[in-house]
Amino acid sequence: MIANKDPFPVFEVLESGALTTIQDLGRFGCQKYGVPFSGAMDDFSLKVANLLVGNDSNAAALEITGLGPKLKVLNDTGVALSGADFNAALDESPFRGWRLVRVRKGSIICIKEARRGFRGYLAVTGGIEVPEVLGSKSTYLTGKMGGLDGRSLRKGDIINSSSPEVSQVRMPLRFLPEEYVPVFSSRVEVRIIMGPQDDCFDDEGIKTFLNSWYVVSLNSDRTAYRLTGPKIAHRQKADIITDAIPQGAIQVPGDGQPIVMMADRPTTGGYAKIACVIAPDILKIAQLKPQDEVRFRKIGIDEAHEFLKDKETELTRIRKVLEAQATVLTRKKYQVRVGDEVYQVQVEEIPDE
Repeated sequence: MIANKDPFPVFEVLESGALTTIQDLGRFGCQKYGVPFSGAMDDFSLKVANLLVGNDSNAAALEITGLGPKLKVLNDTGVALSGADFNAALDESPFRGWRLVRVRKGSIICIKEARRGFRGYLAVTGGIEVPEVLGSKSTYLTGKMGGLDGRSLRKGDIINSSSPEVSQVRMPLRFLPEEYVPVFSSRVEVRIIMGPQDDCFDDEGIKTFLNSWYVVSLNSDRTAYRLTGPKIAHRQKADIITDAIPQGAIQVPGDGQPIVMMADRPTTGGYAKIACVIAPDILKIAQLKPQDEVRFRKIGIDEAHEFLKDKETELTRIRKVLEAQATVLTRKKYQVRVGDEVYQVQVEEIPDE
């Protein structure tokens, strides 16, 4: 596919949804200047959506929160919806997720409420075209930068792609086999590594943290998930000398209620951090909506590295599966080789032409 130097209009926003922003994988190397990563809250879903439409995994897409937008298709293209299970329609017909869907000029995509999970990603062939700010197209709402003027989508916005019109005949069919599709729940267990300031909490506080269910507060967003539940006791005080805040860090202020720091978090903070959510489980937090519940399970650093490797291996397999689909659409079974391993893939359904 040949990239087009000029922006190519693909969507007109008819309704914006609750909170729809443009996100890629984030803005790296800027935390020393006080600028957070931003980027997709659920990076796995963004990567898969991009792979489905033939993009690089870091291409910009729409991140949809809770209640999605209504979009008019301005030119023929390919799209994929991933992440949360949304009640969605394409011209009054069900719009299924986790697959490449061919859409034509004049069609209407209507993404309503999320039935399971909370955040979804709508990728378009070629990726969304907006100016890069500090090396990323991601929207940082608090800093009012990136995306469309640093804000969420509004009615009347025109969304551009960086690719020309896509041939409906030549576009390969891609869909994610069922065994790779994540299932989101309203009650999850999240793996964490203790520290770096877990010594600021007494034994009873640590026990409370690891043995309690916490409820997602209504006051949760892309900056942080505020949780309510049993109070976590400090040894003395909650304040520390201000230091760096990684994504997934769990701060506990003086009220004893944990706060999980997310994509738009501040880069430094002065509350003790009892633990940090491991990278592969960030998406579990991101897919929780207000009133959902979470608990934390302690693991070691070596285990965390293995879980991260497993997630990367899964993405490699998915990429190979999607590449293979372009040439095996008439078969029910096929093989995918990843390194020295060969996987048998069963196709239960071939998408309609």
